[in-house]
Amino acid sequence: MTTLPALATKFEIREHARGGRVVAVPLPHLHRAHIGLYVRTGSRFESPALSGISHFLEHMLYRGTKKLASAHDVNLAFERLGGSLYAATQVDWAIYSVSMPPENLAAAAKLLADVVAHPIFPDMDIEKGIVCEEILEDLDDEGRQVDADNVSRALIYPGHPLGLTITGTEKHVKSFTEKMLRTHHDKHYCGENLVVVVSGAVETAAALDIGERLLDAFPAGARVDSPPPLRDQSEPRVELVESIGSQTELRVCFRAFAETSRERPALDILMRTIDDGMSTRLYHRMCDSQGLCYDVSGSYDGYEDDGVVDFSAGVAHARAARVTRELLEMMSELAKSGPTREELDKARARRAWDLASMQDSAEEMGSLFGTGVLFRRLLTPRQLLERAYAASHDDIVDVARELAKPERLNVVAVGILDGGEGKRLKAAIKKWS
Repeated sequence: MTTLPALATKFEIREHARGGRVVAVPLPHLHRAHIGLYVRTGSRFESPALSGISHFLEHMLYRGTKKLASAHDVNLAFERLGGSLYAATQVDWAIYSVSMPPENLAAAAKLLADVVAHPIFPDMDIEKGIVCEEILEDLDDEGRQVDADNVSRALIYPGHPLGLTITGTEKHVKSFTEKMLRTHHDKHYCGENLVVVVSGAVETAAALDIGERLLDAFPAGARVDSPPPLRDQSEPRVELVESIGSQTELRVCFRAFAETSRERPALDILMRTIDDGMSTRLYHRMCDSQGLCYDVSGSYDGYEDDGVVDFSAGVAHARAARVTRELLEMMSELAKSGPTREELDKARARRAWDLASMQDSAEEMGSLFGTGVLFRRLLTPRQLLERAYAASHDDIVDVARELAKPERLNVVAVGILDGGEGKRLKAAIKKWS
């Protein structure tokens, strides 16, 4: 069996007195240090009335503190230390991070604490304009949502926060006040919702001390939660959205399994046999063999209590039904006989190589440990590798068979499906069901 060097499992976790956690992941062969603050926030924890507030708050944290009065001052301070502040909001977590020369780690951590813990929220109207421009990228000329990923999540999770967009709407963003931002900040940026990871060219003891001082800037607080989504789907769901463009954006989605489910190890290997390079089953079938599209991808979005397997393709409008049919037939074949031995061997080997190369990136290791600790599902690279080899062919077939069920299927097509193409797409789904 392929193994990883012992370096991959060297880490230490320290509990902060106010509930947060600090993780040190020393990678002494690297020449930079990385610090990341992971926050349990995002659209998953929002009400419809507050849709987009987590993302807008992330933008506003760049805008300044009492010590750094403007966005320019914030960025200049980090860049003088050899790094750049990075931030992003996902469905159920946000990250604020910076990579820099190791000698500037303590100074960068101090700056990061000030920026994220002590915002003053200046220039709110300017930032609202910026975020509204971001939102417009997903809308058509009539203001309708035409981003296929957003449409698919609303279809899969109706009435649940997982169906909300991360950015919210223009109306929501324009309604946010400083009081609303501070209330959201107080609820999420505290105690049990925080994890700091210090990785790269660091010493464990020093890294833990630096991370702990960063968390000193935040108050204690309870872990935020969100109810699990319902599983009340009994047949395929289809949504066709008319949108003028050169192609139809197609999403063929299967409601899947949670990150911590027993099916997860086999699902990981299954997805690697489907799409992990241009020689894998998905690309070979759709592109190389039949020329149905320029690019196609398969991915898994996992949450702590649910998940989605998502096939994505941009296709000629008249090929939407055929591409959908081919994707569904591919899933049926995998549910019947699973991947070949050659496909499994290749998938496991590539998983091993990916985990080994992760040690060359302080950022990737930081993300692995940061999200793992934040969601209480931490697995080291060695454990992930062992899990990949433990998933048997029968396990993978069972997962494919469970996944490829009509009551898990959700299909979205955003494009021009005239000439009966929309009807043909629905007929292909009905026939497969």
